[in-house]
Amino acid sequence: MADNDRRADWRFDMLSIARWCAAQGWPVLPLAPASKTPAPDCAACQHNAHTPVDCLWIVAGLRCHGSHAATTDRDRVEAWWSGNPHFGVAVACGPSGLVVLDVDARTTSLPGRDRLLPGVEIHDQVDLDGLRHGFHTLALLAALRGKPDPADDEQTLRVRTPSGGLHIWYRTDDRRQFRSSTGSGPTQALAWQVTVRAGGGYVVAPGTTTGAGTYTPIGPVRVPRRLPEWLAVELTRTGHLDLPQQRRAPRLRVLPQRARQAVIAAGGDRSRAAQILESALREVLECTTVSEDTVFSDRLSRAAYTAGGLAAGGYATISDLERVLKGAADYARPGQERGSTQIIRSGLDAGVRRPLHIEGHLA
Repeated sequence: MADNDRRADWRFDMLSIARWCAAQGWPVLPLAPASKTPAPDCAACQHNAHTPVDCLWIVAGLRCHGSHAATTDRDRVEAWWSGNPHFGVAVACGPSGLVVLDVDARTTSLPGRDRLLPGVEIHDQVDLDGLRHGFHTLALLAALRGKPDPADDEQTLRVRTPSGGLHIWYRTDDRRQFRSSTGSGPTQALAWQVTVRAGGGYVVAPGTTTGAGTYTPIGPVRVPRRLPEWLAVELTRTGHLDLPQQRRAPRLRVLPQRARQAVIAAGGDRSRAAQILESALREVLECTTVSEDTVFSDRLSRAAYTAGGLAAGGYATISDLERVLKGAADYARPGQERGSTQIIRSGLDAGVRRPLHIEGHLA
């Protein structure tokens, strides 16, 4: 997309927007047509019948559970938006290394002084007359810290929302990760009516059109700049910093369970076939603690070869197995989808020439 401030340059179709975001390294997810909510797919998920860690669709490369299925994989992006051109586009903030300040412009009655900037004492002598929304509370925080108002930051990507609010995009270059929060929380909130979109959250991509209007970039800057240190300090103070020991445990035991489901889905009692695939996948998953890429490539190749043999033996479809392999590879080496896909397809092609026939099971 062109790096200038003409609005017409951002009236692209949704597939072009999704491609552009993915090219920045930002995992994308589809939004329901004319909506800000993720497009549902799996029927069980639509009825809240299970959680993201129990959903086989995500590992299979299908859209489901919102930001949990976000991807930069070119094939998935093409498939999702080519088949559904009216889907909107959103970006998963955490995997993208993004922190987006979502400033609300709705004029409402003020809460108590202690809720305007949680953790910051606002003395009675501070005149709050005229303070009505998130633009005001964010400006107040900046003024109290002696810093420029982020809403006026022309060095970073800013996007005007259809409701008159503002998305202020920043990126994190170091190992710090931050959590999302709403602007109405009593403690973990940066400022009243300022939502923090970071880990665990998503943001509507610039150029996306919903039923309310288009999310339109302001000015010529089209990429986020690094999160100002004073804002990082404020986010840490307000409990947004995601410390390593507080993060969710790796899904090491979850993906193999889905692999077993992929094999069993072919029909019949295929427990031995599932165990074989699970063992191969576990070696790939354990590469999260292995730095050598050659070890990862070798294990992924062996797992794909095994999967190809299982497919040729009639224990599962090649497409289901390829999706599960891609899910495991992306878990172990996020951001290396293209190289992993080549290894997987090569291994599958070799494996299908050597069908696996397990004694005591139908082929």
